[in-house]
Amino acid sequence: MDHKYAALRRAAEETAAVDAHAHNLVAAAACSAFPFLRCFSEADAPDALAFAPHTLSFKRSLRDIAALYNCEASLEKVEEFRRAEGLSSISSKCFKAANLSAILIDDGIQFDNMLELEAHKAFVPAVGRILRIEKLAETIINDESFSVSSWTLDSFTEIFVTKLKSASNKIVGLKSIAAYRSGLEIDPNVSRADAEDGLRKELSGQRPLRITNKNLIDYLFTCSLEIAVSYDLPMQIHTGFGDKDLDLRKCNPLHLRAVLEDARFSKCQIVLLHASYPFSKEASYLASVYSQVYLDFGLAIPKLSVQGMTSSLKELLELAPIKKVMFSTDGYAFPETYYLGARRARDVVYHVLSAACEDGDLSIQEATDAIEDIFRRNAMCLYKLNVANGSVGQITTVTDNSIFLSEQDVLFVRVVWNDASGQHRCRVVPAGRFYDIARKKGIGLTFASMGMTSFTDGPADGSNLTGVGEIRLVPDMSTLLRLPWSRREEMVMAEMQIRPGEAWEYCPRNTLRKVTKVLLDEFNVTMKAGFENEFYLRKKLVSGEKELWVPFDNSPYCSTTAFDGASSMLQEIYTSLKAADIVVEQLHAESGKGQFEIALKYVLCSLAADKLIYAREIIKSVARKHGLLATFLPKPDLNDIGSGSHVHLSLWENDQNVFMGSSEYNYYGMSRVGENFLAGVYHHLPSILAFTAPHPNSYNRIQPNTWSGAYQCWGKENREAPLRTACPPGIPLDLVSNFEIKAFDACANPHLGLAAIVAAGIDGLRKGLKLPEPTESNPADYASKLKRMPQDLTESVEALAADEILHDLIGDKLVTAVIAVRKAEIDHYAKNPAAFADLIHRY
Repeated sequence: MDHKYAALRRAAEETAAVDAHAHNLVAAAACSAFPFLRCFSEADAPDALAFAPHTLSFKRSLRDIAALYNCEASLEKVEEFRRAEGLSSISSKCFKAANLSAILIDDGIQFDNMLELEAHKAFVPAVGRILRIEKLAETIINDESFSVSSWTLDSFTEIFVTKLKSASNKIVGLKSIAAYRSGLEIDPNVSRADAEDGLRKELSGQRPLRITNKNLIDYLFTCSLEIAVSYDLPMQIHTGFGDKDLDLRKCNPLHLRAVLEDARFSKCQIVLLHASYPFSKEASYLASVYSQVYLDFGLAIPKLSVQGMTSSLKELLELAPIKKVMFSTDGYAFPETYYLGARRARDVVYHVLSAACEDGDLSIQEATDAIEDIFRRNAMCLYKLNVANGSVGQITTVTDNSIFLSEQDVLFVRVVWNDASGQHRCRVVPAGRFYDIARKKGIGLTFASMGMTSFTDGPADGSNLTGVGEIRLVPDMSTLLRLPWSRREEMVMAEMQIRPGEAWEYCPRNTLRKVTKVLLDEFNVTMKAGFENEFYLRKKLVSGEKELWVPFDNSPYCSTTAFDGASSMLQEIYTSLKAADIVVEQLHAESGKGQFEIALKYVLCSLAADKLIYAREIIKSVARKHGLLATFLPKPDLNDIGSGSHVHLSLWENDQNVFMGSSEYNYYGMSRVGENFLAGVYHHLPSILAFTAPHPNSYNRIQPNTWSGAYQCWGKENREAPLRTACPPGIPLDLVSNFEIKAFDACANPHLGLAAIVAAGIDGLRKGLKLPEPTESNPADYASKLKRMPQDLTESVEALAADEILHDLIGDKLVTAVIAVRKAEIDHYAKNPAAFADLIHRY
């Protein structure tokens, strides 16, 4: 089974995780007062702790640590290794093995000689603070500068609330340990008189006091929830097991029903910690019926047996949405606790999700997505962490406020979409408003937006889209990117929704998701895509009153001189792409004057389309910083070579490339699935061009003898064919691993272009379509026998208008709007040929 789920296993092991709940490390000097046995048990009394080595968790965890340290699996040898290596060395080793990209620390638990938050950044890229409300209250009351007799509930509340508010932009969430003090049956309507009485009773005791009065705790909890709602801060709540201070009977999360039913707190995100063990089923139920309830399984993993961890996680997933389940280590004091939590969580999540695949609950792709959600994405969205396309490497530490996004840090957020004419557009929202409102509710946009052309910001006739009606641009927070070239701004891709949660039928990103779901549901296949970005660099030349954009240089293909001249800019582009988690495979000078190419690594096609948009934004913006203009227009100079966005495509099933042939079936290196899919693309290629070569200017590029695919044919490693099957290094010569579409350029909306390709491939798979024989030399030599690809946009549009398959799979309304936009552009540029010159600023 492990081979079948190799990709799932790899995702579980390699995902850089956000540890959403942990505690401070302690300095080496504290070890004598804080025995290493505490690493393995919640017990603290010496007599109870003495039995820890006889638990299943201890025996397994000791072996895990010994394997990491490459020492004998005994407590004595592990402790000997720890002493010899020192805290810094073992911490580096543990955190590296844990592969954590961020840790959120509740520093309210008190250890002797515990490290400050700042010190943890030596071991992990990002550190955020969780504020424990009971500890804050006790710190205020125990402050010796205040007289006991001077306290009233009003004066205490004023200071408590003020401190919470002042901390709100320095923390990522709040936490309550009410379960340890008086239990979870919290009364959100506790009277002020009862709370005042509770405060008086607490003040009558000795200092430093530890708050235990239920009325006062309920009051503190309710005040804190009100702050959490106002400042959009999640509230973590200890539930389930812990040390012997708590009464487990009072730690069942079902006791929280009065809080969850209170309308004041319906929008407050509440995180039930520790899988609520042994009440995991109850927690799962609450997360399924209350929108504000989320789950975190730290502590249960790794403190339970393997069967216990597995059953607890399974119980959480019985009812709870995957989008609400999160990983944490509950690491504390010892770096090994972070390692053990991460090590076992990865293993348990993999086994639970692979079993769900075997049972038919999930597809492998859905399980892989679930790993990304559980280990990273859910926490990033919930705690509003600063991300870069999935990476949190840009966060430093809470002391510089950069983990929590505020006006002092980020000023603007660009909400980005790509319209039917392939233009990048954005609405910009001040960061404060974005995180308070727009992040969840979106921003308004006219229906006309998907009917606009490259020459005017009004809807094309016949698109059926007008200025009447409005959609919501809802940010997809998993795509949030801190702009590498403008550090006080972010951008995020938008979903187009007609109402919350309901996709608009014209939304390009949803269209691609829709057709790829058909591909997955019917054939258990996904498509990966890797784009080659060709673009021209132009420099400004002012002649009199005229402003001219002339070629950056005049060097040939793969020229070292050309690369050297642009090296500083290309270095910044590469660094910015890397920061955005966009992998560059190659870059070089192309054949045109001032033309370059940057090839991106293949990823799932929906992700590839997002990354392509971000890559173009980065390239154009960095070039602008260097005083240059980067244009992706297909043919900016009719006397020079064109620019494409060639895309390499492959088909995958269970981490296996199923486009590639095998001993069972090998048609010119392709599998049967590969041949059928490519045959569908071949059959629908004229229609596809209305999406992938969507501008009149596109057809100035698609000409014979220019490696752009002018004749309808295919061939193995034939760069003159519009469809080229490829055998890259490392692939046996009798096989091919992917195919390339030449007629894809930067005027295309990448989501719609890929959607059209997938739709055509689905038709090929459904019908078992076959390919003609390959063309093995220059297609121009067979011009009398081969059909020309559409020679202008009109021919492509006519093909699309008659293509019922693409209408059906993509959506008739969207196809109608696309055709209207294309016809408007055909008419405009036929009448205004000089208008092409302005397009270098649009593409």
